[in-house]
Amino acid sequence: MRGKRGGNRRLRIIGGVWRGRQLTFADHPEIRPTPDRVRETLFNWLQMSIRGAHCLDLFAGSGALGLEALSRGAADVDFVEKDRNSAQTIRDHLNLLQSDQGKVHSMDAFRFLQQNGLSQYDLVFLDPPFGRSFLEMLFSQLEALQQDIPLKLYIEYEKQLSNLSLPEGWVVSRSGEAGQVVYSLIERSEEASL
Repeated sequence: MRGKRGGNRRLRIIGGVWRGRQLTFADHPEIRPTPDRVRETLFNWLQMSIRGAHCLDLFAGSGALGLEALSRGAADVDFVEKDRNSAQTIRDHLNLLQSDQGKVHSMDAFRFLQQNGLSQYDLVFLDPPFGRSFLEMLFSQLEALQQDIPLKLYIEYEKQLSNLSLPEGWVVSRSGEAGQVVYSLIERSEEASL
């Protein structure tokens, strides 16, 4: 949920029980909520698996992906956001929406992974800050976790990283582009799951 996009500091939940709700997110130069069109495409891809899913929104930023997941029936979402103001804004949104299914962790994403692993999640949203090689570092950490990983990962990254190598045993199941951003749903290959 990060990168320099600027402009309006509002996001709209586009589907589910909170459809149409407008939320204002924290003023931070790196926060760039996933655009409506991309979120709509992503959650169309996930429509058969989002209900009841246990989700992690790593580098949550505005919290747009996790909030959209909760609106569409996810069982729960852990939001991990290092910036304290942004983390507090997500807590405020959960209170406003009267949801107790989201938990906000104001801490470093890599430390969160080391302390908690990923075995409890069905779906992880990975949208780290652009231009900092965070996805490559995350993929290395995922490979170290081996079987302690979720069934699906959503990744968002800058187009110039077209040579991005996935963790071993993972394949792209869906992918799209929006301007200079590539977004993909990746899953463990059947061979890796055996």
